[in-house]
Amino acid sequence: MTHPPRTQRIATVTLNPAIDQTVSIPNFQANVVNRVDWKQDDAGGKGVNVASFLAEAGHKVSVSGFLGRENNTLFKTLFHQKGIEDHFVYLPGETRINIKIVDDAQGQVTDINYPGQSPTHQDVDGLKNVVRALVGSCDWFIFSGSVPAGLSNDIYDELIGPLKAQGKTVILDTSGDALRFGLPAKPDLIKPNQAELEEVLNTRLSSHAEIVAAARELIASGIPYVVVSMGADGALFIDRTQAFHAQPPAVEIKSTVGAGDAMVAGTVAGLVNGQSLRDCAALGTAFSMGALGQIGPRLPPMAQIQAMQDSVTVREIS
Repeated sequence: MTHPPRTQRIATVTLNPAIDQTVSIPNFQANVVNRVDWKQDDAGGKGVNVASFLAEAGHKVSVSGFLGRENNTLFKTLFHQKGIEDHFVYLPGETRINIKIVDDAQGQVTDINYPGQSPTHQDVDGLKNVVRALVGSCDWFIFSGSVPAGLSNDIYDELIGPLKAQGKTVILDTSGDALRFGLPAKPDLIKPNQAELEEVLNTRLSSHAEIVAAARELIASGIPYVVVSMGADGALFIDRTQAFHAQPPAVEIKSTVGAGDAMVAGTVAGLVNGQSLRDCAALGTAFSMGALGQIGPRLPPMAQIQAMQDSVTVREIS
């Protein structure tokens, strides 16, 4: 995998990060005492995961968003280990914890997500200043994840608008109202899953052709790329003139943590390197496959990712 030119530094912004606590409990049941086999804590949150994956792929990455001061050690360690530049706005209190109960015996995963912190208007102004400062060194900006309680749903519109005006490339990966209110800013790429796309367009989509047609409506409004993930059915990568269905081979899923973020990272890695949409589809899918085979937001070595890329079936949809 070729390394990107130095100028193409990428920034990710995570408004609502989390510590991902993965807990293994075979035959987990409600209403009884459950015994934990093992646990693992990871610095997480969608944009943090994307940054981590891109750094592993050899890209220069900066991170920002909001983090709690009182439990930031995991994040600081991750950024140090991967050479990621830390531009987070630090808030009093703790970053939330998201618990994933993995039950290998029954093949089930139970999520328990805490609410995040509530940044103040001052904190938001601080973040806008940080993003403004990153414009000097970063060409690509990735905004990922949910909006913290108390913040307006048009926060992404406010953050993305000035970046687009300065010719930056912006990716938005969120859902619901945060996505709906972010679309007018015209991000260059969005990555909803099928349900999220149906929700934001208020329609049911029952075939690949219908999904492509719906995505093309968004593309006509000024959003160049739409990537739609569909779980085991792979993903669709769509621009104005082309649409590709990328189908991974069946893989053993160890954890779904960060799989969607890995797809964003792989797709951006391809685009930054000037690859075709077809190749971006294969690379984004390979990153996602790599994350599915790891516990927590991690990737296997890049040589394995390249081998996985060759195993992805990419078919053009006319």
